[in-house]
Amino acid sequence: MRIVITVDGGRDGGAELRRWLTAEPQLRGRIRLDTQPPPPGAMGGGAMDALIAILEPGGVATVFAGAVVAWAASRRSSQTITVTKPDGTQISIESTQVRADAAQAADLVERLAAAVGDPPRPEHRRAPDGAAPPGP
Repeated sequence: MRIVITVDGGRDGGAELRRWLTAEPQLRGRIRLDTQPPPPGAMGGGAMDALIAILEPGGVATVFAGAVVAWAASRRSSQTITVTKPDGTQISIESTQVRADAAQAADLVERLAAAVGDPPRPEHRRAPDGAAPPGP
């Protein structure tokens, strides 16, 4: 699945996110920078940098989601990350959303991974108190 990721706010957010994502071994070779024209009717003439991610079933979407949430949590300024699926569905995450406890961040990772293609796996679920589930 080909998804488009844009970062609104902050300086060079798209380039920073690209470096962060490509540091993940499972995402190397799956992320590229793409310059897109501004949307119709937008003010200004500058192009917007977008990232293109090629994801496939089998855990890559979960790695992608975890990396995006971790990157957003590491930001000091407010930024909005928008993920656009091939059907036009958009999922937006604000960096202020991930300044939460570990359980809330894990829930956000699960929801983003499910939205971009990987259903949550039982071993990635967290208990309500944020603890990892018991092993097999």
